[in-house]
Amino acid sequence: MKIFLLGIAGTGMGSFAGLLRAAGHEVSGSDENVYPPMSDKLAEWRIQTFTPYSAGNLEKAKPDMAVVGNVIRADNPEAKAVRRKGVPHMSFPETLEELFLKTRHPVVVAGTHGKTTTTSLLAAVLHHAGRDPSLLVGGVPLNFNEGFRLGHGEHFVIEGDEYDTAYFDKGPKFLHYRPQTAIVTGAEFDHADIYRDTPHYESAFEKFYSILPPDGYVAACSAFPNWKRLASFAKCKVETYRADSEEADWTARWVTLGPAGATFEVAFRGTAEVRVTLPAAGRHNVENALGVYAACRALGLKPDQIAAGFAAFKGVKRRQELRGEVKGVAVIDDFAHHPTAVRETIAAIVAQYPGRRIVAVFEPRSNTAMRKIHQDEYAHAFSSAAETIISQPTAIAKVPESERVDAKKMAEDIARSGSKARWMEGPDAIVAALSKEARSGDVILAMSNGGFGGIHQKLLDALSKRT
Repeated sequence: MKIFLLGIAGTGMGSFAGLLRAAGHEVSGSDENVYPPMSDKLAEWRIQTFTPYSAGNLEKAKPDMAVVGNVIRADNPEAKAVRRKGVPHMSFPETLEELFLKTRHPVVVAGTHGKTTTTSLLAAVLHHAGRDPSLLVGGVPLNFNEGFRLGHGEHFVIEGDEYDTAYFDKGPKFLHYRPQTAIVTGAEFDHADIYRDTPHYESAFEKFYSILPPDGYVAACSAFPNWKRLASFAKCKVETYRADSEEADWTARWVTLGPAGATFEVAFRGTAEVRVTLPAAGRHNVENALGVYAACRALGLKPDQIAAGFAAFKGVKRRQELRGEVKGVAVIDDFAHHPTAVRETIAAIVAQYPGRRIVAVFEPRSNTAMRKIHQDEYAHAFSSAAETIISQPTAIAKVPESERVDAKKMAEDIARSGSKARWMEGPDAIVAALSKEARSGDVILAMSNGGFGGIHQKLLDALSKRT
């Protein structure tokens, strides 16, 4: 089938294009701009791309059907052409459901935090155990080097996003994924551009729990106060997991965090099952691994199979990823943007690099971070860092002035809470300052859910030129 993707260059849509191509479809697509690394990947997968959006692109591609990404508005010239010409069209989640999920066992990872890492780890463990799963995730797991995988096994592992689906379907993506087995990592208010408030946000998870079949299974993180109310919407078996409490079904005991990652004992209702080593730093990743362990046990894996899969996990790009170390200064890239994720990521880096000075550099770039919803929480999210630099978000103008986060005030609040902090106007100014100030032994942790102006490579280049 000839399939055309509107909005092909996004992380999720690009990976889906690769999945469609792997399944034997003739794939092409369009976007406003197509940049590396996605442009390189699309070329590698032999997928033709068109820029910018134009009705003429559909004339050239002559698709049998179109997949409409959620960045596409109803007045997009190609969206209008699709409707005018009567080209059959669906959203990306609908197409995934129709072409891949109806004949497989979907294993869906949902939640505010840790979805990409948890999904990647789950797929890696199943693959290591010989289950040959399929995968679609909004990142690049280093075990597979792609955000997708077309396996021959019955399981399809999916990162379940609560963001909306398309201009013609404003419901959450994950409602299309037919979950039979699920992990819910917790729910804290996010995506303030589409959810009004916490009850509205939590309603998405209420629906997610409710669509699991009676013979399904959920591993639910019980570290969040609302977990029990949300899980009450499930008609299937629910087991809880938590890294820092003995009150969950699945718990981690004798946890050791260090440069090599984490080692801990997994226990089920107080009975030890196995001791594992996870090459991923931080207590939050211990918790993510517990969710994966619980789900894999429900899918029939034995403790030693899961432990072997954990040990073989290579991590995920842009999640605590060491981009390089120059003259004793390490530069790390991470996707953290919610205050909870920022706090946990910094704590993980502190454990991974003991005795070294951690400089946290943060761009509040996500649609929620650019709003003042979590302004007060950020004041305490950076306390584990020796120094914090807050960058002015480049896209702040798209947020109504009355709703905007105050990046300068964020830095001032962090400083008032007892941590060294300052505001800077953007990545180039930060690079100029840190390339002079950083000293051997420093670890610079740059966090943003975007490219952050290429700050990681710019820092490495500037440090290498320093005498």
